[in-house]
Amino acid sequence: METAATLDPIGIILNKFRTRGHSRYGGEAISQLEHALQAATLAEQADAAPALIAACLLHDVGHLLHDLPEDAPYDGLDDEHEQLGAAWLYEHFQSALVEPVRLHVAAKRYLCAVDSIYANQLSEPSQQSLVLQGGPMTPAQAGHFEEHPHFRAAIDLRRWDEAAKVPQLATPSLEHFVAYLQASLL
Repeated sequence: METAATLDPIGIILNKFRTRGHSRYGGEAISQLEHALQAATLAEQADAAPALIAACLLHDVGHLLHDLPEDAPYDGLDDEHEQLGAAWLYEHFQSALVEPVRLHVAAKRYLCAVDSIYANQLSEPSQQSLVLQGGPMTPAQAGHFEEHPHFRAAIDLRRWDEAAKVPQLATPSLEHFVAYLQASLL
């Protein structure tokens, strides 16, 4: 029998971060949880909308929802975490949170196509996953992406995502961001 706790999406998310968030974030020198907290902190410091702050916290939740090994990209596997995460999030949260999550990989592909400085500053693990994710967008794909109503939010999330890889960086706790999640529920 399902209890209220098992139906509470915020409780589920907090549990996922507590039980699986200490796994390594790709080939980076931080954990999944540290990466999420750093991205959300950067968004909060930029006075982003509450749903975008929550999206920054949850942008990689798809990594916590599958059972693939941490080194899947090194084995040539794209876990499509953005699609997996968005599919789960859409059951519980507003599109202002979910769409930037769904689009954050596309935003990386876009930025690599239009911003050589961004592309050249990608970490080695991000460069490797970019190949698995389809590489930089074509000009036609980039033009189409720019028309998406959540384009700007996805780009902002992506820039904070790439900056959120600093070992041992102090951030607020996971619980600090619960109010943003609550504000973004359906």
